[in-house]
Amino acid sequence: MSEEQPVNQIKWTIHNTNPELVEPLRAKLSEVIDPEIGMSIIQLGLVRDFSVEDGIGKMKMILTTPFCPYGPALIEMTRQKAVEALNKPVTIEMLPDMWDFAMMEDPSALDWGLYA
Repeated sequence: MSEEQPVNQIKWTIHNTNPELVEPLRAKLSEVIDPEIGMSIIQLGLVRDFSVEDGIGKMKMILTTPFCPYGPALIEMTRQKAVEALNKPVTIEMLPDMWDFAMMEDPSALDWGLYA
């Protein structure tokens, strides 16, 4: 099954250091769906970077809103999926950056009518 390349596909550190891990990681993280928006954390661009250092996955992530009521559960599910994908321990650093629609891999996905 061929898939179109996302418009704003984020390049993580592992694209250069461990390219063989990118697809399994993206596939597992795509299973994590933001319950309010109904899109994956990959589609939304919430995973800002991912690296592997000393056998540990290190993820940098943001949420769509700073006080997301689902935040703790979403972060833990993200960590678990990353561990499944890599078979390594994973830590998540939450960044203070504000999420914006422009961070989405395909901003045209917003044509689902929720936002005008």
